[in-house]
Parts: sequence; structure tokens; C-alpha cells
Amino acid sequence: MASKLVIALVFIFDLIAFGLAIAAEQRRSKATVQTDKEKNYDFCVYDSDIATGYGVGALLFLLASQILVMAVSKCFCCGRGLRPGGSRACALILFLICWITFIIAEACLLAGSVRNAYHTRYRTLFVEGPPSCETLRKGVFAAGAAFVFFTAIVSEFYYVSFSKANDSSVPAYGYGKESTVGMSPYT
Repeated sequence: MASKLVIALVFIFDLIAFGLAIAAEQRRSKATVQTDKEKNYDFCVYDSDIATGYGVGALLFLLASQILVMAVSKCFCCGRGLRPGGSRACALILFLICWITFIIAEACLLAGSVRNAYHTRYRTLFVEGPPSCETLRKGVFAAGAAFVFFTAIVSEFYYVSFSKANDSSVPAYGYGKESTVGMSPYT
């Protein structure tokens, strides 16, 4: 049977990761071009860099959630064999989907955090035109948040399916029958 404590902890970690990813999207850096006091050159001025911290926080909470699910389920491949049937097949498919969505979510959050922290440091002469103030494209953290959401749903279903296939109340093989061929009627 699936542990309600594990399900609740995974849900809370994923909810925090989702909220931080949404906050990072809302607070990503924006830049303005300003001119120096002597009006010789233009340079970029960036506002708060808090979105980078939010993105890294979302990344870490999602990582903690994934580690918790994989530790409890022994990463699907370690431990005793699972009971054959639909739950095992479903757990395997959900395991693979869970890892794919997790990797995509982590990549979006990491790339968004790194790109948001990057600030151009060069100046251009006033006659050359304004500098290119590069900022993070809109939607990178939002894509990360969407995949955090998908990962949360899939990991919860994976854990429940794994627990159902790992139920120790039913023997793994034979389903309670003898493992030998009965020869007593032939003697």
C-alpha cells in the first residue's frame, strides 16, 4: 500500500517547486538602456535578479521530490521483483515518463536560472546606437513550471502503481499456489 506520508511530502515539494517556477517567470530580469552622465556611452541596467534564486529553489525542490520517490521505490530496478500484472506495466511506463518530464523540467529551470543571471557588461559609444541588453525569453520558467506539474502528477501515479505491484500481501510468483507439479494422483 502506498504511504500517505510519502504522497503528501512529494505533493508539497512539487507544489513548492511549481510556485517558485511561476514566481521566477513573473520576476525574471528586465533591462533598460541608460546613458552615462557625460553622455559618452550607453549601458544596460538590470533590475532585481530574484528570479534566478526562485528558479534554483524550484530546481532543488523538484530534485528533492524526485529523490524521495526514487528512494522509496528503490528506483524501480532495485529490490525484490514486482508482482506481474497491469500495475507493474503501468509503473514501468510511468517510471519512464516521470524521468523524461523530470529531466525536461530540470533543464528548463536550470537554463532559465543561468540565462536570467547573465547580464551584458559591455558599453557602446553613444554614436554606435544602444547596446543589446540581453534578457531571458518569456516562457522559459513557465515551461519549467508546466513540466514540474507533469512530473508531479506522473510521479504520484508512478508511486501508487509501484506500491500496488509491490504489495507484499500476495506472493510474487505463483499467487499462493504450489511451485511444484503435483504427482500424487499418479502413484
